[in-house]
Amino acid sequence: MRNSLISQRGLVRWRFMWLSIFCLALLAGGGTLIKLRAGKDATAVQKPVITLEFAQSDIAVVQKHELQQVIPLTGNLQAFNQTLVRAKVAGEIKQTLVREGEAVRREQVLARLDTVDFQSRLNEKIANLEGARAQLGLAEKNQQNSRFLLQQKFISQNAYDSSQSNLLVSQASLKSYQAQVDLARNALNDAVVRSPMDGYVAKRHVQPGEKVSQDMPLFSIVDLSRMELQALIPASEIGNVKLGQEATIRIEGNSSKTYSGRVERINPAAEAGSRSIMIYIAINNAERTLRGGMFATGLLNLSKTPPVLAIPISALRGENGQNYVMTLEAGKLAKHFVAIGQTVEQDGLVEIRSGLAESAQVVTSRVDGLKPGAPALIKSEPAQATVAEAAKG
Repeated sequence: MRNSLISQRGLVRWRFMWLSIFCLALLAGGGTLIKLRAGKDATAVQKPVITLEFAQSDIAVVQKHELQQVIPLTGNLQAFNQTLVRAKVAGEIKQTLVREGEAVRREQVLARLDTVDFQSRLNEKIANLEGARAQLGLAEKNQQNSRFLLQQKFISQNAYDSSQSNLLVSQASLKSYQAQVDLARNALNDAVVRSPMDGYVAKRHVQPGEKVSQDMPLFSIVDLSRMELQALIPASEIGNVKLGQEATIRIEGNSSKTYSGRVERINPAAEAGSRSIMIYIAINNAERTLRGGMFATGLLNLSKTPPVLAIPISALRGENGQNYVMTLEAGKLAKHFVAIGQTVEQDGLVEIRSGLAESAQVVTSRVDGLKPGAPALIKSEPAQATVAEAAKG
């Protein structure tokens, strides 16, 4: 019986050993299967490498360039010559001959006042003048007679002096009445309102039948042949502004057209509160396309900088407050953080102070998702664009 028990234990041990070997073999085979499947899955998701292709117009070569130093300008336009025609005499407006927007010439009649009272005053003064002339003639005859009688010693010296005094008074009265006639005649002439210059009627302040007082505004006349832009310049920049410097002007709402101007005057005093200096830029407006009150922006051209490295503004990108550019190096994209200097909007260029070397190829096109290390190449096209050409494009 003991031998039988030993035999059973040995059989159990052999069975356990074979079961263990089978399990180990199963696990080994399963791991190999998992590895094979994983390898197949990895092979299945692997994608082909894509090479980016850029056109010649998308790439610019960094070069040294003279940048035009500029100062931005903003302000309102006004006519270089303008005037407010006022009433020289008081009276009633009888007729107005022009309206807003009409062109007028120098000495053209704009309005007429009722002249009945002015004519009456003039006639009165003329009558007084004629009376004064008659009095003067009489005084002259009396003075001549007195002189003769004095020589004959028929009258005293006092009597002669009296006649001489009457003559002087008559002469003074004549001059006084002549002056009054001139004033009355001027008042009659001033009842006809004339334009003091060539231009356009900007505002008519009165209507027929209105009573006007002396110095009351009647018409606003502007000359549109020359306009003037008034712009404030910071005090820190005014030292660079000189008479005769050229400016490029654009009008709000019509930025496609530019106008040329020159600095004609510089205010000698700063504006209260702003500490800025007002400058006045004259603009030729021969076509009369500009109007007073238009809002304008522009750039005042100062001196040019020495040659500096520059890239198109379109090549500049931003990340976390830092500027960077994407370059093409050895068939791959590279990322370079750069320090920038002056930006010249009119030329589309920005100065690079550090971070790029001359002759580097920068990507100017606005393509999202560019990553450093990505394969890239330039399509075979005509000659490669320079910085200036890319900026203009």
